[in-house]
Amino acid sequence: MPNTYTQIYIHIIFAVEGRARLIPKAHKKELHKFISGIISKRGQKLLAIHCMPDHTHILVGLKPTIALSDLVRDIKAGSSNFISAKNWVKGKFQWQTGFGAFSYAHSQLGVVINYINNQDERHKRTSFKEEYVSFLNKFNVDYNEKYLFEWIE
Repeated sequence: MPNTYTQIYIHIIFAVEGRARLIPKAHKKELHKFISGIISKRGQKLLAIHCMPDHTHILVGLKPTIALSDLVRDIKAGSSNFISAKNWVKGKFQWQTGFGAFSYAHSQLGVVINYINNQDERHKRTSFKEEYVSFLNKFNVDYNEKYLFEWIE
């Protein structure tokens, strides 16, 4: 086969180090644009993004030109440096190590995009921990709760 054809949709979720609420609402759109630029420069397609104060959801159409872990590394490193350079937080901003990644079919994209776009409303009644664990359970991901995140209680 002379060409490569793919249809890969990945919902990526990662948290601020210590799950601190450090992403300022006033700068959310600017951060979305910056992360969108990273994704675009890596040759990938952003379908949805929403940064909450303590975590981020991203839906990408992933092309096989980059490993998912490399894309997430680039997003997290670039956005950490961006937030730190903008002095939006005291000291150096950092994302926690690791991330969640969940695949979807093309027919599910509308539901996933809506889910990501409605994060503000969802988190009025559901904690991030509850949300993240529900993803792991829904997708039958084996995990040890001890190693999920450094939870701030």
